[in-house]
Amino acid sequence: MGRSDMTEFRNPDAVARMRADFARQGAMSAMGITVADVAPGRVVLEMPFNADFSQHHGFMHAGVITSGMDSACGFAAFTLMEAEAEVLTVEFKCNFMAPAKGAQFRFEGEVVKSGRTLTFTEGRAVALDGDAAVTVATMTATMMAVRGLKP
Repeated sequence: MGRSDMTEFRNPDAVARMRADFARQGAMSAMGITVADVAPGRVVLEMPFNADFSQHHGFMHAGVITSGMDSACGFAAFTLMEAEAEVLTVEFKCNFMAPAKGAQFRFEGEVVKSGRTLTFTEGRAVALDGDAAVTVATMTATMMAVRGLKP
């Protein structure tokens, strides 16, 4: 994945705000997705396998994988936004490379380029099973800084 050259948060309260916004997402809570790591321009989320979110072959559903990557990318972008900004997804593209089969899933989002309004990100979904780690999907996504939006 590409890596932002940003090494500092633009907003000193970015991590606290990101965690608070993440905690208000009912979808993430319902799917059991949690925040594992936050750094400037990078967010890692985790989720245990849950058969309630599987598809008809028993793999994690593509919509769940996409949701995890979208949130990881969006919050990675958010960590580099100014204090008055909120984040919304503008567009994304996903590629699924392997069945989403694993005991746990990791969703990594990373900023490629951060601008005042648009931020370009890349994401990856990794299935974990014991010592095995398989990248099952990738994402490219554009995020938008929105001002004046109440959370």
